[in-house]
Amino acid sequence: MELIHDINIIKEPADNQPYIEKVDKIESIGPSKKLYIESYGCQMNFSDSEIVTSIMEKQGFDTTQDLKEADVIFLNTCSIRDKAEQTIRRRLSQFKSIKASKPEVTIGILGCMAERLKTKLLEEEKIVDLVAGPDAYRDIPNLLQDVEGGQKAVNTFLSREETYADISPVRLNSNGVTAFISIMRGCDNMCSFCVVPFTRGRERSRDPHSILAEATALFNQGYREVTLLGQNVDSYKWSDEHGLSSKAQIEKNGTGNFLSFARLLEMVAKVHPDLRIRFSTSHPKDITDDVLHTMKKYQNICNYIHLPAQSGSSGVLERMNRTYSREWYLNKIDSIRRILGEDCGISSDMIAGFCGETEEDHQHTLSLMDRVKYDFSYMFFYSERPGTLAAKKYPDNIDLATKKRRLQEIIARQQQHSLERNQRDINQTFRVLIEGYSKRSKEFLQGRNGANKVVVFPRGSHQKGTYVNVKITDCSAATLHGEIVTYEG
Repeated sequence: MELIHDINIIKEPADNQPYIEKVDKIESIGPSKKLYIESYGCQMNFSDSEIVTSIMEKQGFDTTQDLKEADVIFLNTCSIRDKAEQTIRRRLSQFKSIKASKPEVTIGILGCMAERLKTKLLEEEKIVDLVAGPDAYRDIPNLLQDVEGGQKAVNTFLSREETYADISPVRLNSNGVTAFISIMRGCDNMCSFCVVPFTRGRERSRDPHSILAEATALFNQGYREVTLLGQNVDSYKWSDEHGLSSKAQIEKNGTGNFLSFARLLEMVAKVHPDLRIRFSTSHPKDITDDVLHTMKKYQNICNYIHLPAQSGSSGVLERMNRTYSREWYLNKIDSIRRILGEDCGISSDMIAGFCGETEEDHQHTLSLMDRVKYDFSYMFFYSERPGTLAAKKYPDNIDLATKKRRLQEIIARQQQHSLERNQRDINQTFRVLIEGYSKRSKEFLQGRNGANKVVVFPRGSHQKGTYVNVKITDCSAATLHGEIVTYEG
């Protein structure tokens, strides 16, 4: 299947991951029933859409890019911001004409919005026939049967075990070079602003053998980069009671033996030296020096960490229930720089205008950014979410104009730092994995270096999926520009 349409707009973070709005439309390959699926939110949602498509494929469904020929339309949704939910509601309003002209089409809401609103969605959005939460995707065939029988269908049960480890995803949102591998689900961190623990449930780690098998299969299929995904990948933990084969990979703590994220990372890195490894997202409290030393040990583990700060004020961080202070966070940054070097790419999330944030708190955020100098950040202003701890405990008392002004100051500071960090790379040479054409011209190719920076260079005769060494000659705040100096193949 060929990816023929790809919209990628970075908006705002969800469960410590960048919010992306993207439409996965795959060219139809047969006369079977047709599935049309759109995904909104974080990278986990796109990974989940690949699982859903695999489940649907086994039910005889092919994917389509044409809404009018779809038998089933799924929207895989995000609830991290009210704006994200309103985007879905506007999209549903556009489907009314389709439902009117083709009443038999099934429209389903999947993901976090489904989990948060449950049956209320069916009442509020009359054209919706099916609602399935993130842990209910195996039940979709049964839910579709209920819809075909004339009933509305809902399953928003949250599991303590489900990881979909045995399902081979259909790679919807892929260029054939990079892919996601989900290693865990759920979140145990009760950050007061975040709805994710309520929409995705408790943390569950996936069987490491299935992770390694998926990484190996992807490499054999021609993929050259995988991103290990989880709400908090560093809290990955797999107990040896499940049957780990290598005692050398087992660690011990007060509660028994387990496989840590650092050891899993090493195991995936050993799949093949030409398979690059990224991971997202790291909660500052969970990332360990063992992870950093593992990154340093293996050249195919990218020198990049997404480490959301959310605020530079210890008082705000306490109200956010982030479980660390400004000083503790900066000590973690110092460890990263000490072990991995000044060239390690670091990105963050920042929230402007959280409950009770003073002007002094805001200045602390700007000064933390000055201290760290992130390569890039995902930035947005606070929006209260029903059911969260913040909504129950703290008044949303910062006016919208102040939130927007503080956000613009954060964005301006980050643009300054991004440019400074990119200027450091001029005249340096980086190993770049070619991902495809540049967005602006097919005369240029683009890929990313190990620090997760986009690099654009003349096309020549080079092909995607190969490595090249690129010397940087110029930059903007968002992109590095260069020339190929050697070709690796």
